[in-house]
Amino acid sequence: MTMDVKAVLEFATVTRGLSLLLQAVVNAAIPDHEADAFRPPRTEEPLYLDSLVDWLFGGLSHWDAEHFLFIAERGYLFEHNFAFFPLFPVVIRGLVETLLWPLSSWLSLRGRLLLAVALGNTALFLLSVVSQHALSRLVLQDRRLALLSSLLYCITPANVFMTAGYSESLFAALTFGGLFLLEKGFTFRACLALSIATAARSNGLVNMGFLLYLPALHAISQIREYRATSKGHSKVLRYIWVITRLLFTSLFGCTIIALPFCAFQYYGYRTFCTPSTSPEQVHPALLSLAESKGYRIPDENGPPPLWCMRPLPLLYSHIQDVYWDVGFLRYFELKQIPNFLLALPMATLGIMAAYAYYQANPELCSRLGLWRAGPDKGLAKPAPGFFNPQVFVYVVHSTVLLVFGTLCMHVQVLTRFMASSSPVPFWISAHLLLLNEPLLHQRRMSKPNVELQPHSRNGCSHTPQNPIVALLTHFRSCSPTTQSILGYFVSYWLLGLVLHCNFLPWT
Repeated sequence: MTMDVKAVLEFATVTRGLSLLLQAVVNAAIPDHEADAFRPPRTEEPLYLDSLVDWLFGGLSHWDAEHFLFIAERGYLFEHNFAFFPLFPVVIRGLVETLLWPLSSWLSLRGRLLLAVALGNTALFLLSVVSQHALSRLVLQDRRLALLSSLLYCITPANVFMTAGYSESLFAALTFGGLFLLEKGFTFRACLALSIATAARSNGLVNMGFLLYLPALHAISQIREYRATSKGHSKVLRYIWVITRLLFTSLFGCTIIALPFCAFQYYGYRTFCTPSTSPEQVHPALLSLAESKGYRIPDENGPPPLWCMRPLPLLYSHIQDVYWDVGFLRYFELKQIPNFLLALPMATLGIMAAYAYYQANPELCSRLGLWRAGPDKGLAKPAPGFFNPQVFVYVVHSTVLLVFGTLCMHVQVLTRFMASSSPVPFWISAHLLLLNEPLLHQRRMSKPNVELQPHSRNGCSHTPQNPIVALLTHFRSCSPTTQSILGYFVSYWLLGLVLHCNFLPWT
């Protein structure tokens, strides 16, 4: 383990511990808001340690976390449960049935699921940190920028969703890990990781773009190389082989990534369009909840839902439309201005990343990043940093997420949507800090050192101070850019815990 990875893991562990501690404190100190949210009745008798676990980790079960916990406990009973993909419930239920099984005499299933959320998401977040740092180091080719971006990821504005019973940490670990494998050339393993990610969140489908772009980039590089070194008939055969392999890789990769989504939609279709169960088999308390709230449950004796009659009967699209009112420009209302303001900082980072990258590489962007002008420049080693040509596809991916999230989703979700799917918000933030913060380049100051790299003192090397902690310590001495970025990260990190864990509206 390198010194940088160790520093990032240590900081991530500290932020996870603080997150769990603070959510327990604020959840105990502030009464829960009576929100109109999914709150299924408890049908299980509490055991000895349930009250303690609920006091410690109850704040992790609010809002959409209730859906994931309910699915892990009872499966997909209600129609709107199908908005939440199955991988995270499977993971925490697996922890309950294996690692936490010895606690079954002291903790009810609900209590063990809460404990599994706390333990599982902590481990998954640490895994996502390692994956994010490895991907950043490989793509950016800049140790300082990769380290700083990973440390910023540890205080992500989407912190509470990485901690609570949501699938963001799982999705981030699989996505960043899959993209790292893809960049390293391990295409099959990358496809598997990105495919599993799609079983966690629907926006994993967007990762198909990487399976189309990165192999194409590699194929073009090979063709340029063959054009310079091969002659005659062998050149044509090599061209055919490269193009055939590209088509196969892209088709195979996209199919593998889309497979979990398609399988889950088919399962939803079979559950509600050709049901084999009836309401009499449902627990009376849950049946009463369905009747009072208007939740649809499978009924083999009733007529199928109208969405089953559509040419393409996608349950996920129906749920987003009917239950969450998600659609193109539907959120563009005056009453949603506060939610647009909540999403504004993340949107600003996304816009700045796209604009700055285009300004630095207009020619590269006009060529879609696939090659550069001149006969030999396509094979040249790229310059390190955020403006590295390898970053192009990630900026495009981030911009697609930004545009789609702004126009077609509940816009306040944009913060966690982008923070768990793309490294670009952290790359541009770290780039701006290095560009505008003198303290990061100062080795000797009247105050304690703020530095990114170790240096020798009396011939001995020592571990550098965490630059994020150092900047926060000297916050008033920092540049306005640093204060804005760190102020955003830390304020959302804290506010998310305070508001979300008490059923108050948040992103």
